[in-house]
Amino acid sequence: MAKPMRTRQVSAPQMRAYASKAEEYAEAAASELESKRYIAATSLAIHAAINAADAVCGARLGQRAAGEDHDQVLTLLQQAGPDGATVVKDLRRLLPLKTKTEYEPGDVAPGVARNAVERAQRCVAVARAVAASSK
Repeated sequence: MAKPMRTRQVSAPQMRAYASKAEEYAEAAASELESKRYIAATSLAIHAAINAADAVCGARLGQRAAGEDHDQVLTLLQQAGPDGATVVKDLRRLLPLKTKTEYEPGDVAPGVARNAVERAQRCVAVARAVAASSK
């Protein structure tokens, strides 16, 4: 049986804060990628995309996923219209990297890190546009 989804309400200022955090994480991810710190770049990219998803869900649905299972945000994103559909495509590819990147001892290949940063940047671009249109 699937666990019920936990959510939290998101106000307009909180939505903008999530979008801002997403931007900061994405900028840091790009910097780490440039410095050839692939584990850090990938981890930061994942966090950028998660915050971008929270911004999009907050703007379009007034809530964000709040459970321990990060995959639940994918369900919410699918309810968040075209912006959510755009973000879900990239976040779906990033979430499986979270455990490997943050908790397992192996390295992250340069190409994997590069793809992760690019995916996160696309998610952040959507969050940025959503936040700008919600002012």
